[in-house]
Amino acid sequence: MKGFQITFFAEQEHRHDHNPMGDWLLQFAKDNGALGGSLMGAATGFGSAGKMHSTHFFELAQQPVAVTVSATEEVAERLLAAIALEPVTVFYIQVPMVYGRIGKATPPASAGDAADAGD
Repeated sequence: MKGFQITFFAEQEHRHDHNPMGDWLLQFAKDNGALGGSLMGAATGFGSAGKMHSTHFFELAQQPVAVTVSATEEVAERLLAAIALEPVTVFYIQVPMVYGRIGKATPPASAGDAADAGD
C-alpha cells in the first residue's frame, strides 16, 4: 500500500496546549487517523537558523525531538491541513512510502490491514 511518512521536528521545550510539542504532535496525528507514529529524542541537531541544539546533563529543554508518522494520502492531507489551523509553527518533511506487513506469521491481506498497520 502507498502513503506518506511525515517527520516533524521540534525541541523538548516547545509546547502546545500545555504539552510538550512532540507529545502533542504524536497524539494529534493519532487522533487524526495516522497509521502509526513514534517520538524520538536526539542528542544534537540544528535548525534552519543554523543554531545547534543539544541535550545537556542538567538541561533537557533544548533536546531536539522528531515525531515520525505513517499515513495514507488522505490522512496525510487532513493531518497537515489540521496542523496548519493550530497556533504553532513546526518544520516537517513528507516522503512518499510503500508500507505493509511482511513475515511468515503475517495474516492474509484483508480490507482492515491499512487501519491496523501501526499496531
